Amino acid sequence: MFAAYVTVTIVAAVFTGSAAVTYLIGHAYPKAQLDMKRLPQSWGPVLGLVLAAGSVGLLIGIAVPVLGIVAAAGLVLYFVGAIGAHLRVGSRQLVGPGVFLAVSVAALVLALGRQ
Repeated sequence: MFAAYVTVTIVAAVFTGSAAVTYLIGHAYPKAQLDMKRLPQSWGPVLGLVLAAGSVGLLIGIAVPVLGIVAAAGLVLYFVGAIGAHLRVGSRQLVGPGVFLAVSVAALVLALGRQ
């Protein structure tokens, strides 16, 4: 069970960490996503920092379980919000945020199972 937890946690951290980097370097894709969702461009770096904090929190959570639980729960909320933002503007591009949400939920469930 611990091996599954570590594997899923690392995958979730890599996914969210890579998304954080795209926001933080000002890549065109997250900018287009913000425009599509009618959100201000100034939110890009903030969302990138939230994703980065979640990613780092997941990794630290391997050693400090409560931090991993909090980070995973925060990421679940983030991606629920992302799906809500897509639905709000009528977007049906839900596979991306759905995959991120599923990985975050898996990390949360496995982190809770460690307790």
